[in-house]
Amino acid sequence: MEQEKIKGKCFCGSVELEVSGKPYAMGYCHCKDCSAWSATPINSYSLWEPNQVKFTKGEANIGTYFKTEHSKRKFCKKCGGHLVNDHPDSNLVDVFAVILENFNFKPSIHVHYGSRTVSVKDGLPKFKDFPKEFNGTGEIINE
Repeated sequence: MEQEKIKGKCFCGSVELEVSGKPYAMGYCHCKDCSAWSATPINSYSLWEPNQVKFTKGEANIGTYFKTEHSKRKFCKKCGGHLVNDHPDSNLVDVFAVILENFNFKPSIHVHYGSRTVSVKDGLPKFKDFPKEFNGTGEIINE
């Protein structure tokens, strides 16, 4: 049985990708880097294992920005559209949830809620930084 594949693309369509299977995790990030990079107060993420993510078009148009060794942010060099964020420390790839077509985004947590610029009342756990299993404090902030 073939795994479900979900397609995604940059803003102009020059770069396309697909993900297969189920994501490792989905949620919202409120860190200052994600906010500045995406020009939004909250970034919707979906984490996948590297073998689940495949670029299918336009790899020559992919640029990479390294602010820290923890994130390799990839974008389309033609339109600037965000694609993925490789996280070598965790061996996971964050595919920006909004670029995936017909993706059933089901967030389970908020991370870096301690640095939020907007508050969200959705009943999901809100971690000050990260859960302990991701080397965070595990501290949860009340809504």
